[in-house]
Amino acid sequence: MSEPADGVPALVDTPAALDAAIARLRAGHGPLAVDTERAQSFRYSAKAYLIQLRRPGAGTVLLDPVALEEGRERADLSELAAALSDVEWIVHAAQQDLPCLAEVDLLPDTLFDTELAGRLLGLPRVSLASLLERAFGKTLAKEHSAADWSKRPLPADWLSYAALDVELLCELRDWAADELRAAGKQEWARQEFEHLARHAGDPVTRREEPWRRTSGIHQLRSARQLAIVRELWETRDSIARRLDRAPGRVLSDLAISEVAARATPERGAVDRSDLRAVKGFSWRIANRYEESFVAALATACALTKDELPAVSVQPDGPPPPRTWAKRHPEAFERWNRIRPATVARAEELSLPVENLISPDAVRRLAWEPPPASEADVDAFLAERLVRPWQREQVVPLLTALLSD
Repeated sequence: MSEPADGVPALVDTPAALDAAIARLRAGHGPLAVDTERAQSFRYSAKAYLIQLRRPGAGTVLLDPVALEEGRERADLSELAAALSDVEWIVHAAQQDLPCLAEVDLLPDTLFDTELAGRLLGLPRVSLASLLERAFGKTLAKEHSAADWSKRPLPADWLSYAALDVELLCELRDWAADELRAAGKQEWARQEFEHLARHAGDPVTRREEPWRRTSGIHQLRSARQLAIVRELWETRDSIARRLDRAPGRVLSDLAISEVAARATPERGAVDRSDLRAVKGFSWRIANRYEESFVAALATACALTKDELPAVSVQPDGPPPPRTWAKRHPEAFERWNRIRPATVARAEELSLPVENLISPDAVRRLAWEPPPASEADVDAFLAERLVRPWQREQVVPLLTALLSD
């Protein structure tokens, strides 16, 4: 597939064009195919820079949410959502698209996720291109998947590529639904899709101390070095947000870690000369903000011992199971019974194990289990959002293992 069968529609980038598109989509029939294009490797925000919609009887709509912002931080597409509230939306990998759709008030009441359907079917490859090839023998060009979709005007070949992402999504939904029905997994899919739709508008949870995920930080040993990472990371993040640039395009993680590593007990504090000795700080944007990074270094090096970050932090929830053997042997023994059993059960059901039960739920069950009764195990998992169909498959197994 190199171009849409009906050609590339005109971009919807004015209120009048949006009103016309809403009327056309509302007059269509059947489900609504939805996709988005973002620019996260180029921009700080994860907002949608293009939204693709297609409905039988209405054709394809390519909507520019940036042009429709009209001075606001995000466009308001709630009128479009309301017009299609009684329609099933088809999304591929919904968890990737739903956050940016929520930002523009464009969320479904019901949905069908074709990628998740592929996972429930146990298919080895579940990308959109792979499923289309499996279902219809058609290949999908993906040459613009990593493009900077914040670019304006959008090139014609990019719009053609984007339109193709929803060209056969309705047909793919029907194929996947038939496969799920034949596999006896239709109810599983219904519960999963209902869960996605119910939580589609949930706010994105921001990780505490995100700077601790800086690449190369695992090689650092002192609290002073970690303080340098924190101050440089937060300075970079502030600059990236202000410029709406992906942080990695302002300054690389490894450059931050490399400067921090220079703060050894023998050398003491690091300064401007250390920044200039690290290649990443010579990048155009990083160099432009050198004074800000120098100030961040000075702040980190002036912190008192009590102000330094902890070298290690207690994770939210149980620590990684690999650390349990010596200090928590009973939990480690439970983990080594429960984890292989859930993997084996997932294989029996032709599922990825993470789609049978979340790794976090298994870890917490092994760490601090409830009483070994089916009712208690079921309630424990329900509190952790394990769906009814999943509990039906694993509760008897897990209860027996906890009873051993």
